[in-house]
Amino acid sequence: MPITLDQLNAAPLHEAVQLLDGLYEHSPWITELAMAKRPFASLAALKHACAQVLHAAGPEPQLALIRAHPELAGKAMVSQTLTAESTNEQSKAGLTQCTPDEFAHIQRLNAEYNARFGFPFILAVRGPRGTGLSKAEIIATFERRLHNPIDFERAECLRHIHRIAEIRLNDKFGVEPTLGHAVWDWHESLAQHTDQGYAELGQLTVTYLTDAHRACAVHLQRQMLDCGFDEVHIDAVGNVVGRYLGATPDAQALLTGSHFDTVRNGGKYDGRLGIYVPMACVLQLHQAKQRLPFGIEVVGFAEEEGQRYKATFLGSGALTGHFNPAWLEQRDADGITMREAMQHAGLPATLEPIQALKRDPSRYLGFVEVHIEQGPVLNELDIPLGVVTSINASLRYQGAVTGMACHAGTTPMDRRRDAACAVAELSLYAEQRARQDGDSVATIGMLQVPNGSVNVVPGHCTFSLDLRAPSDAQRDALARDVLAELNSICERRGVHHSLEETMRAAAAPSAPNWQARWEKAVNALGVPLHRLPSGAGHDAMKLHEIMPQAMLFVRGLNSGISHNPLESTTSDDIDLCVHAFSHLLQQLATETA
Repeated sequence: MPITLDQLNAAPLHEAVQLLDGLYEHSPWITELAMAKRPFASLAALKHACAQVLHAAGPEPQLALIRAHPELAGKAMVSQTLTAESTNEQSKAGLTQCTPDEFAHIQRLNAEYNARFGFPFILAVRGPRGTGLSKAEIIATFERRLHNPIDFERAECLRHIHRIAEIRLNDKFGVEPTLGHAVWDWHESLAQHTDQGYAELGQLTVTYLTDAHRACAVHLQRQMLDCGFDEVHIDAVGNVVGRYLGATPDAQALLTGSHFDTVRNGGKYDGRLGIYVPMACVLQLHQAKQRLPFGIEVVGFAEEEGQRYKATFLGSGALTGHFNPAWLEQRDADGITMREAMQHAGLPATLEPIQALKRDPSRYLGFVEVHIEQGPVLNELDIPLGVVTSINASLRYQGAVTGMACHAGTTPMDRRRDAACAVAELSLYAEQRARQDGDSVATIGMLQVPNGSVNVVPGHCTFSLDLRAPSDAQRDALARDVLAELNSICERRGVHHSLEETMRAAAAPSAPNWQARWEKAVNALGVPLHRLPSGAGHDAMKLHEIMPQAMLFVRGLNSGISHNPLESTTSDDIDLCVHAFSHLLQQLATETA
């Protein structure tokens, strides 16, 4: 029989510990100390209490716990001395059915890992959905993590131990994160669409109005209809718009959503999570035949990343009336103008229908957005959800430095006008200058020498520059210093530069009442409340210009990495996020009834 929280909260200490036997491998002391936090409002609260106990215990008990775990496909598996829980997990991942070559490979990795770190490799082999990683995924993760610094890897092992405990808790309590599974599966189905040239490499890339992008839009349109939206259409810039009507025809609506385009070789959750979580909530409402006192408008924004054209936030900008007419004549790397791309996609490609997309703020209650964190904070704290306080201000530039191309063997070092060295020097200065603020960041993410040769001093170098800070004033001070240094470097090196500002976004603090609603929703789930700013830009920054907004972050795996194929999250965390969004909807329903 499954355990219940009421049963656990009421049981004497020794019985409660026995109920959770096997949660942490050969380490009942963790659950015993965690019981001091009873009563638990949720399994998430219980898991966090255990994580706090282990964090407070210090390095030696943490290492002892790691060493209490068996190696993957190791001697304990062969001798059949694994615990029942570990046997189940390794079996679900197929490790009990290894071929001789696979077994030998994993044994070599085990030996190399132990020699490097002094403790066994820990991986939650049942994976982010709980159904088991493939042997190929396990081996790839093993090989990647061998290169981590030792302190980082020890912390990563502990994070995986807590994930293992979370899955074991689900098993003991008979809990299945069904909504999280559904949303997780939706992400997998959408990720089948990727731009030509990347599909062959197994990479996810979806840029504005490519064939894969248009397939994503149709895919989302069909999914929205399946969820029970009353109206779904693709608008004049390619946004996918779904509306679930309120109880009365003239009711205001809650606006929500995020983007479905990606960076090149990106992850599956950036942006898309903010489309699918509210879709799951609409599905629940539709299945219950429930109408709220307000409508829900979910927008899959067609463009946010600025990858194909220099038109970041194009999708959400169209809704705020900030579509730049000059964008229509921009050309991509293949020389295709945006106007031509729109026409090929069956969009009108004229200003009148685009300008008609501007939303009337009086028709909306506000804008909320769910997003994967894209950073390590929640992951390191072992907290599944975070309430965003503000989105940082940002500036982007595209630049070029021109010097003189000359022979690399015959030109003395003091006679060179090296364009690439000038940009490299700027990159090091930008890094040092941003560190002075503590919370500013500066990045030269693209540095290219067109037609460069191994034996030629670079005469031309193109680059990008991305500057971000918590406030507009701090961002602008950073920009002034970095651009002044660019002038100085170029003058000293005898080169010249050009610079184009391609994006400027003001800081977007969360509306206090909307932030408070997210906080109430998180508290209602028994999840620890953590507030944090967003260093990344989001569509909410654009909607902030015309209506109140607030965001909720979801913890990412792999240290919260994003804009990377390793970007991931668990169906358990997604499930909590769906419930948080539903709670926010019910708060609004009470307020507006």
